[in-house]
Amino acid sequence: MAAQWESVVTTLVRQRGQSLTRYAWLLSGSADDAADLVQDALVKTFGRLSNGFTVTSAEAYVRRAILTGFLDGGRRRTRWRRIAHLEVVPDAIDSPAPASEARIDLQAQLARLTPRERACLVLRYYEDLKVDDIARELGISSGAVKRYLSDGLAKMAVALTPEPHPTATLPTQGGVNAHRS
Repeated sequence: MAAQWESVVTTLVRQRGQSLTRYAWLLSGSADDAADLVQDALVKTFGRLSNGFTVTSAEAYVRRAILTGFLDGGRRRTRWRRIAHLEVVPDAIDSPAPASEARIDLQAQLARLTPRERACLVLRYYEDLKVDDIARELGISSGAVKRYLSDGLAKMAVALTPEPHPTATLPTQGGVNAHRS
């Protein structure tokens, strides 16, 4: 009996492991956290499943466990932020790099989203789910999903909107400078 269970786990990890890890990375924004989410999801899923599950059905359970684990972690982080000021932490040191050297970092922008906004965006644009499917997956209303998508996209648009290019001054013949935008 155990051989069938082990075969499903082995096949799932071999065939869909990278996809599951990418999904977890998009949610968490960290390779280490993604690996932990996948590991935890596999343990939770196969700790409960009996034999008779296919790789496809097991993958659906694992994906749901990854999403649930991510959202639960987000709740823990939110609670921690409410009490984190009670812990004594040394002041942060400002980076010596000038602002002009800063690059847009998609991962950092995703990290600024709430767990629900991030989950909705990943389910919509990575998993290609419809609003009603996302609502069912997260156990919330379609209106809430639309709101999370709207808020998340607005935050991403503001963060990822490029700054206007500065005007460059080019010398021309006769000593007159021309401006290029």
